Amino acid sequence: MKTNLKPTTCLAPVPAVMVTCGDEIENNIITLAWVGTVNSEPPIVSISVRYSRYSLPLIERTGEFTVNLVNQNLLRAMDICGVVSGKTQDKFALTGLTRIKGVQVKCPYIGESPVALECKVVRRTDFGTHAVLFGEIVNVIADEEYVKDGKLNLPNGLLVAYQNGNYTATGETLGTYAFTAKDIRK
Repeated sequence: MKTNLKPTTCLAPVPAVMVTCGDEIENNIITLAWVGTVNSEPPIVSISVRYSRYSLPLIERTGEFTVNLVNQNLLRAMDICGVVSGKTQDKFALTGLTRIKGVQVKCPYIGESPVALECKVVRRTDFGTHAVLFGEIVNVIADEEYVKDGKLNLPNGLLVAYQNGNYTATGETLGTYAFTAKDIRK
């Protein structure tokens, strides 16, 4: 039996990431779970930022942001960055994370993150509570251990997801892309 619920944002799990923004002088880390892949060529991601957040004007000013993927080692720092405001705290100093100068963008990336996606804003769409920023990925910075034959190869269970107010681990492979193709072709 099924039941109807009030419309809500119940897509889950979703990636949990730390987005860095700003420049060499003023920068911040914001924890976000409303992020997604939008396009392949050029590669574009979206981030959804509440209007009241300190990070939104920083992104608007520079037109850039970096999506830092989060592994389990970064979980505590990510949660801290989600509950403390950058208006009153330097989140890099508070968490002990390493602020590294961006390569293709002005904003820093997090040295401890296994993968950082440097993005330039190409579009913004405004909704009731959030601004959705679309960023073209202009550079990917990855730990060498996750690069194989020039491509990103992240192991199962590495990244943190967010679901129903909980941080969760991904991990068990249930199939691979097109694993049903041989069955369909019979």
